[in-house]
Amino acid sequence: MANGEMIKPRALQPGDRIGLIAPASHFNREAFETGCDRLRRMGYEPVYEQDIFDRDLYFAGTADRRLREFESMLERDDVAALIGVRGGYGSNYLLENLDFDLFAAHPKILLGASDLTTLLTAAADRAGLVTFHGPMVAKDIAGGTLESSSWNCALEGSTSWSIPSEGLTVLRSGRARGHLYGGCLSLLVASLGTSYEIETEETILFLEDVGEKPYQIDRMLMQLLLAGKFESVRGVIFGEMLDCVQPGAQSFSLPQVIERVLADVRVPMVFGLKSGHVSGGNITLPFGVQAELSANDSGVQLKILEAATIIR
Repeated sequence: MANGEMIKPRALQPGDRIGLIAPASHFNREAFETGCDRLRRMGYEPVYEQDIFDRDLYFAGTADRRLREFESMLERDDVAALIGVRGGYGSNYLLENLDFDLFAAHPKILLGASDLTTLLTAAADRAGLVTFHGPMVAKDIAGGTLESSSWNCALEGSTSWSIPSEGLTVLRSGRARGHLYGGCLSLLVASLGTSYEIETEETILFLEDVGEKPYQIDRMLMQLLLAGKFESVRGVIFGEMLDCVQPGAQSFSLPQVIERVLADVRVPMVFGLKSGHVSGGNITLPFGVQAELSANDSGVQLKILEAATIIR
């Protein structure tokens, strides 16, 4: 993560324009329109480029189109936030030509998940921008399944708040403070060995994914271990890990696999936070701000200790 003070974008306000971006895969247009309608009912004005509907193989248009869209929305003074339409694959195509100075010159809310993990972590690490992991337009917003309290607190300037933690499982007890950071596990692992390799020092590391078999989760965690990415982590939070099971019956649970792989990572560790790929109630997590994780026999508490956005 970038050294020094993190850059915080302006808080979202009623009536703000939200720029919709598709930096990865193409998407279902009906779900997109439904998401736009829900944003309007929430009090915002969604805006987008007409070529957002382009398609190139499995991408939402060419890499050049997707890059132009992203940078154009960053530069627009009338746009307060950028929200991804969906994930899929393709955000990594933007990295080498992306002007990271734009994040500091035009700090805006950047919200997404799944494949957009690549952009969230790169913006945090390269530009020092607080970014946001959670609901996207053609899925959770369209389906009405975003978790509203975390959305409001993260995006509208609350100075401190607690992340919903009902149903979380404690894998290892303890208390820790650090910068919240992370995203989709497979995308975080894909950064290793590149110039956009994730920076996990002194973080509370959030890891989530979907549809990966337990041995694949094991392999990715081992890769992070061997790369030294757990050496100075303060705490670890796993997502819901939706559909991360073996086909047919299995005699073990995914938490058991995780505890075995990370047996020597002696920090508080919990499982089941709903952000990213989830069954419902998608939580908005701010990456780059100080947080405190507490895990013990009485349950789990994750507190955000500072504002993620600035009211002005």
